[in-house]
Amino acid sequence: MSPAGETESTPPRTNAPAYGASKIESTPNSRGASVVSENIGVLGVKVKKVGPWIQRDIEQVKECKADAMLQALLQRASSAPETEQPELLQKCLKAVLPVCNGQASTALVKSSDIETALNEYVCPGRSEVDGMRAPVPAVDMICQQNDMPMHQMHQTKKSIRKPDVVILPLNSACAPFQDETGNKKGKQSNKQKGAQKNDEKDDDQRKKKRKAHMDTNATAKPKKLPWKDVLACIEFKRKTAGRTKGIKSPSPTYTAEVPAPGPSHTPATQPASDTAAVQSSGLTTAQHSKGRSSSKRKATDTLEESAAKRSKGNHDDKDTDADADADPDVTVQTGLYAAEMFAANLGVNYLLNIIVVDDVMWIWYYDRQGIIQCSGINFIQDLPRFLVLLYALQRFDLHDWGRNKDFLPIEVEGKLCHEVKIDDENLGEVDLLLHTSHDERVKHYGLQGRATNVVPVTSEALTKKFGKFEDGMVAKIFWGEASRTSEPEILKKVEEIAKRHATVQDHVPQLLWHHTFTNPTAAIREALGVPAPTTGSRVLYILVFPKLLPITQLHGKELFDVWRQCISCHLTLWKEGVHHRDVSPGNLMWYWKDDKRIGVLNDYDLSSLADDLGPRGNERTGTVPFMALDLLTEEGQRGEVKHLYRHDLESFMWCFAWISLRYKNGAPLPRGLRPLDEWATLGAVACGEKKYVFQGRMKKFSAPSHIDSSLWAFLVDCLGMLNRHHFNRWEADTPTNCEESDSDIDAFLQSFENTKGWAALSKLLSKSSQ
Repeated sequence: MSPAGETESTPPRTNAPAYGASKIESTPNSRGASVVSENIGVLGVKVKKVGPWIQRDIEQVKECKADAMLQALLQRASSAPETEQPELLQKCLKAVLPVCNGQASTALVKSSDIETALNEYVCPGRSEVDGMRAPVPAVDMICQQNDMPMHQMHQTKKSIRKPDVVILPLNSACAPFQDETGNKKGKQSNKQKGAQKNDEKDDDQRKKKRKAHMDTNATAKPKKLPWKDVLACIEFKRKTAGRTKGIKSPSPTYTAEVPAPGPSHTPATQPASDTAAVQSSGLTTAQHSKGRSSSKRKATDTLEESAAKRSKGNHDDKDTDADADADPDVTVQTGLYAAEMFAANLGVNYLLNIIVVDDVMWIWYYDRQGIIQCSGINFIQDLPRFLVLLYALQRFDLHDWGRNKDFLPIEVEGKLCHEVKIDDENLGEVDLLLHTSHDERVKHYGLQGRATNVVPVTSEALTKKFGKFEDGMVAKIFWGEASRTSEPEILKKVEEIAKRHATVQDHVPQLLWHHTFTNPTAAIREALGVPAPTTGSRVLYILVFPKLLPITQLHGKELFDVWRQCISCHLTLWKEGVHHRDVSPGNLMWYWKDDKRIGVLNDYDLSSLADDLGPRGNERTGTVPFMALDLLTEEGQRGEVKHLYRHDLESFMWCFAWISLRYKNGAPLPRGLRPLDEWATLGAVACGEKKYVFQGRMKKFSAPSHIDSSLWAFLVDCLGMLNRHHFNRWEADTPTNCEESDSDIDAFLQSFENTKGWAALSKLLSKSSQ
């Protein structure tokens, strides 16, 4: 332990990889798993491929003092969470000292006996703490032993995780132990079962239910435990062999002061930099765990070793769903659990996980701005602080656990949905029924970033105002950077441009309704004393649009037609001062109008306005497999290359190549026939190198059997033109940050339109429309 007021040793953290072309790049614009989340479904990346990006998120972790974290948690569990109460921690520490100093006489034979001791000496009524609220019966948290496989679908891919212990609401903890008739397994009498069924809300029956579960099933292994119910995960590791080796005996008398540091603690380390590898402060590569953790996995294997093991044993080209991440660092392991918890629920504000190594525990706080770890708490030498943590968590309602109180889970026709009701100045109450379990939901898998979810939605209020849409509506839910011009503001500008330009009218999304939630992620960082708390702060948005169709459903001249319409729209918007900067297949959409396909350039949450002074926000702009080669250099990833029109047009070319080579008649080809899939699993620089070679050798490739000759000729011409422009800029030593005039923009686009392939496809379209 460290002296009071100082940050103690940091928790075990994943070792930073050696930086090379094949590794995930650390850049100001590219942030971990946010880069590849959409690749799971749209781009075909297996869930297990996300591990290295989770690692990069972990390496950007911020630190705070343990007392600051405990104070923040107590504040949330207080009777006045909006009112600052700096004395709460000291009050609660004094309240738990009787338990810590042996004044409890409980035999502690069963796990439920621990709860009895805590209730007797800590809970309100016996040792009530002024300013703290009572425990929350509706949650009634349970620490449930698990270490069983937990599954979740992400688009079409299935993940498998095995957390050691999960924290659950009581009802959720009991559910997996019910048999097919709904009766609870275990040593419960029929009388107990009937009482619980008749009056679950009764406090006395709730206590009986809890005790029965704790006595019988708390240490059993539940089956089919859903991630949506998990409030937090606890992962246990051992860095020293033996049951007690390296662990000091408890203090004979505890006080509210912080114990002096012990020899087993290591100095604090700095967050991973862009250039240096960082050794885990708790577990270094020299301290391999010889003991067995409860998950029977070593905590010290680097991801490089794990990746090598997986690569050596994986010779299967089939679309395997199961995720089998082998031996990740414990911090990556718990990061993956957090990603599952985020994905299982909508609009989650934040999550907590706990890592325990020997006798030290660390609290990890995850939200869409980033990750915060507190200094370690030795739960033997500093038992009072450990009990204060339990005391706070016992008083958490679901909102305190990070669940969004505006997104209420309900069941509709046997399917999980979420209900949102927002008071609107113009429409009154706007009701949204989010069809969360729908196959067409696009969910996010990761820890930080925008975390975009697209969900089918129905609404009586919006239907009354706009009428019914043939294909329905969708809600886009995401965490936008507070410093950026918001997407609704940009769409307002786009709507004004559409009134003046036919190339934009009908080719941009129709924003039906939107709402901004007032819950900035910077608030917790300010409370914890994290440096630069507002940098990258995020707020939650929900936007509702008519549903559009993906461009990946199209092929041949129909694909070319919609793609070309999107280019025309993009060109006009760019000249009018709206710079899209994130051209990818997922943002190119279409719909039917008067028996014609209308292309739509979608998704403006990373767009910028030309009259903004300097760059806005702190998030990457672009999806790696489709970004221009100039932006996939080390200079581009450091933010030293200005994003120009030609970069977005180049992205259109890469999108067309990707769709043509990955899909046949709107359906993905078998994995072995998709030559570009690797691009979605590489870091930015490595991907750029692969694309550069592909672009230069395009003429040497023969056309795949599923691609029409005219389409292949078009692809060869376009990538050849990109290669020619790249060579000309290199030969002329053209600065990467030179300004573009409208004539430069027109000339660049015209160079592609003048190719034989473009002209041939345009001629085909002209004939088919006559």
